[in-house]
Amino acid sequence: MDGVKYEEEYILNSRGMKLFTCRWLPNNTKPKALIFICHGYGMECSITMNSTAIRLAKARFAIYGIDYEGHGKSAGLQGYVKSFDDVVDDCTNHFTNICESKDNKGRMRYLMGESMGGAVALLVHRKKPDFWDGAVLVAPMCKIADELRPSPLVISALTKLCKFIPTWKIIPTNDIIDVAFKMPEIRKQVRENPYCYKGRPRLQTGYELLRVSSDLEQRLDEVTLPFIVLHGEDDKVTDNSVSKQLHEVAASHDKTLKMYPDMWHGLLYGETPENIEVVFSDIISWLDERSCFGNARLEGELKRENDDLPK
Repeated sequence: MDGVKYEEEYILNSRGMKLFTCRWLPNNTKPKALIFICHGYGMECSITMNSTAIRLAKARFAIYGIDYEGHGKSAGLQGYVKSFDDVVDDCTNHFTNICESKDNKGRMRYLMGESMGGAVALLVHRKKPDFWDGAVLVAPMCKIADELRPSPLVISALTKLCKFIPTWKIIPTNDIIDVAFKMPEIRKQVRENPYCYKGRPRLQTGYELLRVSSDLEQRLDEVTLPFIVLHGEDDKVTDNSVSKQLHEVAASHDKTLKMYPDMWHGLLYGETPENIEVVFSDIISWLDERSCFGNARLEGELKRENDDLPK
């Protein structure tokens, strides 16, 4: 990885579970800003998000990732999300600790979420609305596409079964890999990655995904941070009409919507190389425009530090 330093570390969360974390740092230069990656359902950071992180690190951003409980190299039953709130708490605690370290004082900080990770990013923002300087939301899971949702009758029955067999893999749904990633070689890579979960969704996980996406869809107007939302017009995993709705109703003063004709769900690494270039050009341009000038949050933080210095 020319020009990029990659490091890994395991941390303990508040429940005593070992979680895998990683970071990609630009070599021999101060980063323009910090970017915190929230990966998608069944995915992980160190392999599937590696190409994304390297691109951003080469653009002189510091990138930090974490595998959620039950995902990737972290502890927990693979593919099992007992509580989405726990996932959000783990990300919030880890990301906040990094932001508040001495080395990162005075740096802009952005959330970047893909698919389910977009939901994670929005809920991390909701916990600390004034803490984050912006978000990059890639096909965010503010509503699961109708093609992947079981019927209301099935959802009702499965919800009742959750209390008794929460870890069972019996939710009927299409193969997400086939509909998420356009390029066959990327589907093959995901299927061969031992750290990606490829079974049917577990009952409790499915319940949590439906609960959280429904909650987000109802509260889009509470989003206040600057954001860019990017979505493929041919996405069959998350509903792109809700990304348009987010752009329309969010309380944010700085909001950008990018819709890509003929693109699928996996915009960051599942598309053709030409399409991926277009997507990253939009992301990096948006980040560069906002990172070089600072903002009121950063100015206030620097002022408080200066006021605390002994006179």
